[in-house]
Amino acid sequence: MDALGVADGSVVADLGAGNGYFTIRLAKRVGPNGIVFAEDVQRQMIEAITRRVDKIGLKNVITVRGTVTNPRLPKPVDAVLIVGAFHEMDQPIVLLGNVAKSLKPTGLVGIVDFKKTGGGPGPAMEERPDPEVVIARARAAGLVLRSRETFLRYQYMLVFERPPR
Repeated sequence: MDALGVADGSVVADLGAGNGYFTIRLAKRVGPNGIVFAEDVQRQMIEAITRRVDKIGLKNVITVRGTVTNPRLPKPVDAVLIVGAFHEMDQPIVLLGNVAKSLKPTGLVGIVDFKKTGGGPGPAMEERPDPEVVIARARAAGLVLRSRETFLRYQYMLVFERPPR
């Protein structure tokens, strides 16, 4: 979250939110003045997140059922976090292009996925996207690489932004 500048009052999206693991953490970070859009394409995941945030009592999470090409974020965001979902994207260039359109002018996109070096948890090696492929797809979608974060042991994090105008 630090690498994406997520702070109190931020508007962020957890893309491919799954069961809401990161949604909860983001919601606590942005606080009552911020918003987290928990986006997923699967109705079951949206329902699970809704139950989870209701149980915890979080009022700053809005679930969004996106499509494979459009996250359908209802307003511009400061940051988008995508963890372990890149390999599931059917049309990553189109989807990331729509993500780029949803960013505020200084907005950032963080893509976290498992390294292909082996070891640790995560999906099978053939499902782990090569970071250079992620960078190429993001570039084709209109994003530029801002940084490669190295603080994770078994994963990499790539941070993207829109090019300066």
